[in-house]
Amino acid sequence: MSGDGREGGRRDDEVRGARRIPGPRDAVDDLDLETVERPVLPPPGGSAPDESVPEQGVPEEGVPEEGVPEEGVPEEGAAAPEPDEPYEPEEREEPEEPDRPEEPDEAGSVPEPPHAVTADATASASAPVLSHRVLKALLGAWALSACSAEETAAVEDHLTACAPCADEALRLRDAVGLLHTDGSLDLDPALRTRVLDGCLGRRPARVPIPEWATAYDAETARLDALLRDIGDSDWHAPVRLQWFEDERAVTRRTTVAGVIGHLMAVDGLLSAALGLEDPLAGTGTGAAAGTGALGTAEVNAGAEVPLSPTRRTETYWAATYPPATRAVREPWRALTHELIRTASLAGPNVAERSVSYGEFALPLQDALLDRAFECWVHGTDIAEAVDYPYKPPSAAHLHRMIDLAARMLPAALAGRRGAGLAGPARELVAPGAPGRSVHLEVEGHGGGDWYIALDSPAAVGSPDRAVAQVALDGVEFCQLVAGHISPVEAAAGQEGDREAIRDVLFASASLSRL
Repeated sequence: MSGDGREGGRRDDEVRGARRIPGPRDAVDDLDLETVERPVLPPPGGSAPDESVPEQGVPEEGVPEEGVPEEGVPEEGAAAPEPDEPYEPEEREEPEEPDRPEEPDEAGSVPEPPHAVTADATASASAPVLSHRVLKALLGAWALSACSAEETAAVEDHLTACAPCADEALRLRDAVGLLHTDGSLDLDPALRTRVLDGCLGRRPARVPIPEWATAYDAETARLDALLRDIGDSDWHAPVRLQWFEDERAVTRRTTVAGVIGHLMAVDGLLSAALGLEDPLAGTGTGAAAGTGALGTAEVNAGAEVPLSPTRRTETYWAATYPPATRAVREPWRALTHELIRTASLAGPNVAERSVSYGEFALPLQDALLDRAFECWVHGTDIAEAVDYPYKPPSAAHLHRMIDLAARMLPAALAGRRGAGLAGPARELVAPGAPGRSVHLEVEGHGGGDWYIALDSPAAVGSPDRAVAQVALDGVEFCQLVAGHISPVEAAAGQEGDREAIRDVLFASASLSRL
């Protein structure tokens, strides 16, 4: 028996049946299989002889183990120790210290030890060698800049050679950009239009929505998305409605639910024009119970000549007690869907059907555009009340809204002139002839150029007869038309006839209403 506890002269690989406790092993992904020394295997088909692998069982009591001499009995062929000589164990060889510096040779240089490792090899051995699966799992942490320096270097080296992981890394980096809270999470207003255009391009609708109804469809959908996101308590948040009346700003306080009820009440004007049920005529379409006492007969009697928007709104608010809650959203949304569906199925001639607002009338295509404008304006009012991001409409839809306001300005000017609120007409011309005009230049989102006839609503605006020019931003002009800013506060670039510019600005504000 040697000093290390093994039988002398016998190699380790000869004892194959011995049971040993294996040491700790490294993870598979952390091993470089190329640098691990492989064990020597027996030739294929061969096996070790039985006598070369001794049994490792427990010897029976009183029977000496084979190959181990009994105490006091010398092994055959071995010299017996002297009786008077004490037993001295063999000296164990001390292991060499690898860190002890070697003595320099005669030439003064230190000889290189066997199996020396250079600095470059040491650095490469210390760097983590990660598998493809591990590197792919690290892409999320890498996109969030949460990897260590070594992991980051390993991932970036892997991305230069693996195209699928490089594509996935780019997608993750784009997704991380959406996690920043300093930007608005509100969707682009044009996103819905692009998605619908893409879907309809692949599979056209059997009955498409008319072009003149797309703005109303988009704005009601945007407002409905806002209403879905707010909580129950937000429906009772106070909202201040503002418009311009009698040369001054007028305000009215209500709630978010009250605003939606106002929109539904005015949408009933279009329902009457399309032959649909008026939301104020019954008690199960959004108005609270008890509506019939104040005017089911009144509303029905005025079906041919609808009430004005203000009177319809006051009728709804007076009938709604207790105050409306989020339950008003479903009947309002059902009514908007029914209006769009009926207008789409009615054919092209329905676009010119007249919709009466009491004091004036609009074709159905302009009435739907007017309702889209009001959905956006009141959607902004609600968003400010509940601190919700809300962007303007798409450029195409906003341009149509501005165009509608510009086409209504000559009639508004004539009405103010008849009431003594605008300057007198200076040059009356035949209907359809060019007359004195103001160049309305709307800049920015949805902008354009319009020429507003000053002296007669039947005249045609002309750049050759322009006597003044006024410039406004597109959203600012819409706020002026909605009565949210006064004509005096409108930041407008002005040039030319001051009286004509003032008349146009005040006429724009007079288009607002409850």
